[in-house]
Amino acid sequence: MGKKVKKEVEPPPKDVFDPLLVESKTAATVVLMLSSPEEEVLAKACDALYKFASKGDENKVTLFGLGAVEHLYKLISHEDPIVRRNAIMVLGIMASNHDVKKLLRELDVTNSLISQLAPEEDVVIHEFATLCLAHMAVEYTTKIQIFEQSGLEPLIRLLGSPDPDVKKNSLECIYLLVQDFQSHAAVRELNVIPPLLELLKSEYPVIQLLALKTLEEISKDGETRIILGENKGLDCLLQILETNEFSDLHVEALAVLGNCLEDAHTLQLIQQTGGLKKLLSFVGDSTVPDIQKNAAKAITRAAYDSENRKILKEEEVEKCLINLLEINNDGVKVAASEAISAMCENSASKRALGLQGIPQLVQLLSSDNEEVKEAAVTALANLTAASPSNARAAAEAEVIEPLVNTLNAQRDGAVANAAAALTNLASQEPFRVNIQSRGIMRALAGPLRSTNSQVQSKAAFAVAAFGCDADARTELRNAGGLGPLVELLHSKNKEVRRNACLAVMVCASDELTAVELCRLGSSMVSPVEEKQELSGQRSSLSKSSTGEKGLRKGKGKKEDEKMKEVAQIISKVQDEINLENSHWLPPPDFILLDYINDASRTILPLTTTRGQVVALAQFVADKMGGPIERDKLHDFSWELHVSEVEFELKSNVVPIGKVKKGTFYHRALLFKVIADRIGIRCSLVRGEYNRAWNEVELVEDSPQGIAGLLLPPKKYMVDLMFEPGFLIKQGSAEADQYKHI
Repeated sequence: MGKKVKKEVEPPPKDVFDPLLVESKTAATVVLMLSSPEEEVLAKACDALYKFASKGDENKVTLFGLGAVEHLYKLISHEDPIVRRNAIMVLGIMASNHDVKKLLRELDVTNSLISQLAPEEDVVIHEFATLCLAHMAVEYTTKIQIFEQSGLEPLIRLLGSPDPDVKKNSLECIYLLVQDFQSHAAVRELNVIPPLLELLKSEYPVIQLLALKTLEEISKDGETRIILGENKGLDCLLQILETNEFSDLHVEALAVLGNCLEDAHTLQLIQQTGGLKKLLSFVGDSTVPDIQKNAAKAITRAAYDSENRKILKEEEVEKCLINLLEINNDGVKVAASEAISAMCENSASKRALGLQGIPQLVQLLSSDNEEVKEAAVTALANLTAASPSNARAAAEAEVIEPLVNTLNAQRDGAVANAAAALTNLASQEPFRVNIQSRGIMRALAGPLRSTNSQVQSKAAFAVAAFGCDADARTELRNAGGLGPLVELLHSKNKEVRRNACLAVMVCASDELTAVELCRLGSSMVSPVEEKQELSGQRSSLSKSSTGEKGLRKGKGKKEDEKMKEVAQIISKVQDEINLENSHWLPPPDFILLDYINDASRTILPLTTTRGQVVALAQFVADKMGGPIERDKLHDFSWELHVSEVEFELKSNVVPIGKVKKGTFYHRALLFKVIADRIGIRCSLVRGEYNRAWNEVELVEDSPQGIAGLLLPPKKYMVDLMFEPGFLIKQGSAEADQYKHI
């Protein structure tokens, strides 16, 4: 056997650099490494920066200052999956910083991040890409980018991810996106309801909470509520309320249910399954103010619909509301009072609430909280309107003195409704005398000087109600109230002018007051442009809460004679109007006046323009035949109804208030008329083939984290036919469908 010879090792090539392990103790050096062409260096550099950024906000600021964001942005599209993953991890962590988010928007990073949400990508990439998007989606512009770049679909798909962090980040991003109304229809079409309901079963409370908050936002849309019911979502929500261990989710679950209660069909479904009784019982047993407040608000929204009010009455919702008035929380008291105001539209509820709730409401008039006082006096005004029994109950509860004192309240709504409530009581002689003895005319002198048209109108009408008494007229004259009353004759608001004219005619029934009115520049007859309004005032007054009876009753025969003189003056004015206007005039529309008064009482107090628009849309639809299913529009025989009205009037000019089955243009016209009277800005657009619609401009809330940011208004069409109150974004497919046959 031969001798082994050691094989010689070939020397390494002279032109190859041996691997070198680079270590760095400074972030700046690692940021420079992000420009390396070597994938291993890039991956390790990103990993080091991720650990550095995770330690605190100061480190994120440091990396931002070193220009790391621009380098990382290029790397999130790198062909190497590890480099791409590590780069996205760093950006996901850093995106919580405001300056980083701003720069990422400028770099238009959303499209690159959305592309990383593909099913074949690593779950870590999904986690940090969605985290980055969630951080950025608090900004309005980023929401628009994600929506326009089709980011909703992959985000909804990732709600089914096996990783809880991916679910949480995707859900948070979706929640932020649906704050913008245009996303509601998009998520509905992408079938978001089933995965959201599935997430309610999650073992992670933060995921459950986000799912509920998202459901709360999108369930403001009627079609979404239908889908929620079809997927047994109502049962899921009620089950959460019945589970004590989910007590931290009860407020949000109740908020979703509150939205669902707005639909008569859904409310009836909940009632049939016993869910409504359970819900009211749950509210009664709860000791959490937010739950009680949200429940009362939900009842308020539901009560805007006449069918809903009937259902709520059947479940004796009045007991629940009256109990909430006694809760030691101002927010609950306000919400309960507002719900009582809404339920007053149902006559049976009005009687029940009057018998049991008036004493509690009277007590609230002494509250130090001005919002509580306003809500309580508004409820009292609604309860006593056209209800002698409730007026008696209020007087027996010693409401008169607190109401007179409320005429000096800080909030205009409280003052206006205090004047209205006192006018309601004045329809009964003993109460009118009692009110006059407490200096009502002196107290009204202040509201007459108000700059708020609602206060001016209610105060002037109250003067007309109490001015039939000689002592009351003297009191108003001595208090300096005639001057501001005369000034109201020049108001730009028709209702204010009309009520001021009536008050002037009533007060001018004695010589001293008439002389003073003339001295102040007034006359016994209203200006020419107001004569037509005065012609209908008597009928309007007779339908009001005061009624002519309150004006006619005075101190003995002498006052009756004076009121006859006032009636003669009105008749004389009418004769003069007929002479000056020999051409045909349309008949007064007293039903429309009632609509305007109702809207002023129930819709005007709402705190947001969006809420007013939605409530008015539902109000109009309710008066004109209710919502109509799209596929049954041809069965809605409005033409026959209008023809019958024309035959009844022997005229083809029909007062809008007489139309009880109205189509697009009837509803749009009524919406426009009432909106103009209560101060909601909108336009009336006429299309073809009996189509017309209203357009409104609404300003969205500022995004989270940017207080005081004024966003440009968005234009919406108001659905008055199919889903009354639904706001359709102008230019959308839904808008086009609403405009055309």
